[in-house]
Formats: sequence, structure tokens, C-alpha cells
Amino acid sequence: MGSTGMVPELFLDLYSAPCRAICIFTRKNSIPFEMHPVELAQGEHLKPEFLKMNPLGKVLALRDGDFLVAESVAILLYLSHKCQTEAHWYPPELQAHTRVDEYLAWQYTAIQLPATNVYLSQSLLPHFSRQPVDAVQLEQLLGKLMPALQHLDQEVLAARPFLATEQVSLADLMAFTELMQPTAVGCDLF
Repeated sequence: MGSTGMVPELFLDLYSAPCRAICIFTRKNSIPFEMHPVELAQGEHLKPEFLKMNPLGKVLALRDGDFLVAESVAILLYLSHKCQTEAHWYPPELQAHTRVDEYLAWQYTAIQLPATNVYLSQSLLPHFSRQPVDAVQLEQLLGKLMPALQHLDQEVLAARPFLATEQVSLADLMAFTELMQPTAVGCDLF
């Protein structure tokens, strides 16, 4: 896991929605990076060489020279500032970027966890257990996600075209990658 020192290194698994958000963000903003796949399903995030970078044993991680960053939101903000991306991603105006921060803080428990659980119940768990999808469990999991989606649709998006500001931002990118997982396995979220 040696650093080239030239570009940031990203250690990620594209099965992870936050990892996809980082990948999309770097490519959309022409941010060069060196990609190191970390296979969660193989437990690579728990190996000693990875734990040196992220003692929490969670994907993803960024190494920029000797500087290490964990957690997707922290990495997005770091890259946004370091690479001076277009202002709409993370606006410089206090109230606008506070709206982005507000969504990013809220989304982990309101969107990311329930959306991931819906996705897992529809895809990985039936695959590995060789059992059919548990319809009752799916309804319970959707019941945890739908109030947040209704809030976004009826309150947030009723007031503006995007989740945090008048233009696409990091908030929209995170929402997109999180919600594409349950949608991809056939859940009608909209």
C-alpha cells in the first residue's frame, strides 16, 4: 500500500454507496487519484495493512502523502477544499454550505442506514443465505426509509430544486448513490 506521493490514494469498494459517491465526485471534477480496491466481502478492510490507515476498519480511506482521512463525508469535504472544485458542490456562503452540512449529518441515519438495509435484504442476504426475500422484513425496512424520503419530497424538494441549495451539491451526490442501491434491486422508492 505504498504511496506514489503524486496523487491522493483512495481505498474503496464500489459496492459501497459512499465509495461510489467519492469515485463519481473525483471523476466529475477531474481529480486525479490512485484507486486501491478493498473487497469488503473478502474482509480486506480488517487486514493489518488497511487497519494502519483506518483503525476503525471501515472502507473508505484516503491517503494524501502522509495525511490519512477516513469517512466519506470528510473525504468529500477534504477533496472539495483541496482541489477547489466548483462552488456548487460545497458553496462558500455560510448558510448554503450549512444546508449541505445539515443534509450530510442527517443522511447517515435517515437515508444511508435504512437504504443499505433495504438493499442488503433484497440482494446480498438472499444470495448468501440461499433463502427467498423476506417480504415482511422488507416492508419493515422500507417503513424506516420512507418517512425520510417523504420529508425530502414533500418539504425539502418542494422548496428548491436540489436537496441543499439551488444547484447540485455534495448532498445530492450522497443521496443519489445511497438511493440507487435499493432502486437497483427493484424497490419502488419514488
